[in-house]
Amino acid sequence: MTDYLSRRNRLRQLLSEASCDAMLITNVNNVRYLTGFTGDDSFLLVGQSEDLMLSDPRYEIQIGQECPGLATWIRKPSELILPVTCEQLKKRSIGALVLETGSLSVDTFDALAADAGVREIVKSKVRVESLREIKDADEIETLRRAIEVAERVFCSVKAQMTARQTELDVANELERLVRQLGGSGCSFTPIVAVGPRAALPHARAGNSLIGSDSFVLIDWGATVDGYRSDLTRVLLTSKIPPKFLQVYETVLAAQKAAIAAMAPGVMVSEVDRIARSVIEKEGMGEQFNHGLGHGIGLDIHEAPRLGKNHDRPLQAGMVVTVEPGIYFPGWGGVRIEDDVLITESGCEVMSSLPTDLASNTIELLN
Repeated sequence: MTDYLSRRNRLRQLLSEASCDAMLITNVNNVRYLTGFTGDDSFLLVGQSEDLMLSDPRYEIQIGQECPGLATWIRKPSELILPVTCEQLKKRSIGALVLETGSLSVDTFDALAADAGVREIVKSKVRVESLREIKDADEIETLRRAIEVAERVFCSVKAQMTARQTELDVANELERLVRQLGGSGCSFTPIVAVGPRAALPHARAGNSLIGSDSFVLIDWGATVDGYRSDLTRVLLTSKIPPKFLQVYETVLAAQKAAIAAMAPGVMVSEVDRIARSVIEKEGMGEQFNHGLGHGIGLDIHEAPRLGKNHDRPLQAGMVVTVEPGIYFPGWGGVRIEDDVLITESGCEVMSSLPTDLASNTIELLN
C-alpha cells in the first residue's frame, strides 16, 4: 500500500529547508500523489504539523475511502472553494505560504494573496513535481502495468490492421482496447500517421487509409490507476520506400546509443547529445527537431526533460521516454520510443516490444 503520509512528510522537509510554513496544493495530480484522492476540484493544505483536504459534498465519502485518517473540510454546496480556503488559512496564522503558480489562474493567485491572511506568498519555491521525479516501488509497478496494457493493445491492433482502416479507426481501436483491458483510457490522443503525415511529430489521426502508403507511425500509451505509458513504433506495410531503411536504422541506432549511456549521474543533455550525434553523422541532424525524451508518471510529460538545454543528472528511480525521430516534410518520419527506468547501476528498458524493422514489417489484411 502506498505510504501517502511519507510523501507528505518529504514535502514538509522541503518546506522546512525553504523556511516556509505551509503549501497549498491545487494541481489535481499533485493532490493525488500526496493523498491517493482520485477526484478533482479539491485543494490540499500541507503544513508543518497538519494536513487538510478542502473539498465539497460530492467527494466526502470518496475521500473517506481513499484517504483514511486525512483531516477534511467539506464546504457547503452554496460555498465557493476559494473563500473557504482563505478562511481556513486565516485560522492557522501562516507566515510563508507556498502556492503552485503553474496550476493557478492570475485571478485566483491574486485572491489568495489578498485574502489568505498570510505574511508572505511564495511562488513555487517548493515543487511537488520534484518529489514525483523519483518513482517509488508502487509507482514503478503501476507504470509496468500501464506499459503492459499498451503493448497488448498494440499487438492486437497490429495483428488485425487492414488496408481499408483509416488512421482514426486505428486510434479509436487503441482507445477501446485500453479500456477493455482495464485501463481508464489512452495516455493521450493516439497519434496514427500514414506516410507523409508521419512528418508531423504530433499529427492527429485523420481519414488517411492505412494502405495508402508504405508505412504508418503509431504513438500511443495506456493510463492505469492514473499512471501513463508512452510508446512509438513505425510499421512497414508494403514495399520499402526509398531512404526508409537508412532513416529507420539511423533512428534505431540513435535510440540504442542513448539508452546504452543512461545511468545515475549522467547529464540528460549528454544523453540527448549522444543520440543527436548519431543522426548528425548521417547528415540528418536538422530533421531531428525535438528533445530526446521526458519523464512519465501521473502526467504524460513530467520532469526530467532529455534535451540539450537541460543540464541535470539522471537519478535512480526516474522513468523517462527515449524517442529520437527523423522527419522529412512531404516524405514522412520515423520515431522509435520506449520507456526507460534509471536503476542504481544503469537503466532498464521497461517496454518489451521489438524495435527491429523485421518485427515491425506486417502484411495488411484486406
